[in-house]
Amino acid sequence: MLNTSANEFTDKHVIEIIPPKQFKTVSWKNGLGETTELAINPGGTLDNFDWRLSIASVVEDGLFSNFTGYTRNLILIDGNGINLQHNDSKIDKLSNLLDIAIFNGGDKTVGNLHSDDITDFNVITRTEGFNTNVIAEHKLVDYPLEKADLYFVYSLYRDAELIISDTKEVISLPAGHLLKIQPTCQIQNNIFASLTGTHLIVVYLYQQ
Repeated sequence: MLNTSANEFTDKHVIEIIPPKQFKTVSWKNGLGETTELAINPGGTLDNFDWRLSIASVVEDGLFSNFTGYTRNLILIDGNGINLQHNDSKIDKLSNLLDIAIFNGGDKTVGNLHSDDITDFNVITRTEGFNTNVIAEHKLVDYPLEKADLYFVYSLYRDAELIISDTKEVISLPAGHLLKIQPTCQIQNNIFASLTGTHLIVVYLYQQ
């Protein structure tokens, strides 16, 4: 098993499990709340970053922060739901656990709660720098991780397992921790690992 206090270096990738004690509390860009920042690219700041993963609670209706030039993936991870209205027209309705909305960070986006507070998981990437694919599933069994430039995995409630295809090494991901995988060279096989767990969020980042 991987020791969660250190990185794992292999011939083909660097694997890191980021524990909650390393997460940071950061004010929202619009100053109306706080977010828990799980990870951001090295050297990145709130006003200038390439990619950023965070968790935030929404406790009242209101305007979302402006992230012009960025693409947002927002996943409902707790609460009864929220509607996101973009530019006074298109509406994304997130009603069920792990529902996802993908939208332009520069849109005028207003959040309207269905009832009580909600918590969301956010993936924000620079639109001209990265393509993003976010998978949010209630259950995955031997789910194959395909080629990407950077991966993240987050498990809401229970520990998950990653099995490296070449070595059959089993890596345990504790619930509430963030798994980061960065290939160090070109992966020859399309599938290099498989993932098993429940209530998982898998993030693929592809550099343009």
